[in-house]
Amino acid sequence: MIQLNIRPEDKQVIAEGRYTQVHPRVMQKYDALHLKDCGLSRLNEISFNQPESDLQAFSTTIEKYLEENPPQSISEAAAKIEALTGIKRGETQVRKFLKDKGFKFRRVGTVPAKALTEEKKTSRETFWSWIRNYRSIFNCMIT
Repeated sequence: MIQLNIRPEDKQVIAEGRYTQVHPRVMQKYDALHLKDCGLSRLNEISFNQPESDLQAFSTTIEKYLEENPPQSISEAAAKIEALTGIKRGETQVRKFLKDKGFKFRRVGTVPAKALTEEKKTSRETFWSWIRNYRSIFNCMIT
């Protein structure tokens, strides 16, 4: 910890400088000097508000259920979580909760067009054979 030796006449300047300086950063430095002089060690601590989700109480149940029954989308996951816990959350909150739990989001792929070539060939042949039969029937009716 840094030890400061501040003269008594400087203490008055520091106390006034906390509120009278124009620039906020200079005011902050005066405030830090004043707090150190008072013996407070708050200068090396930072505490942020980190609220905990209500879904944390049900996290093991949600994880087990979603691993056994993976959802197709975030909206489906939100609906399943609401059915399990009775807590309704939006898609953004559900997405963040699941990402914090280690779930990964996968994109759905498509079947390549070349994989269906044989099926297309047979369907084309049946289509054209149907057209030929239809023409022959239609021609017989005209004549």
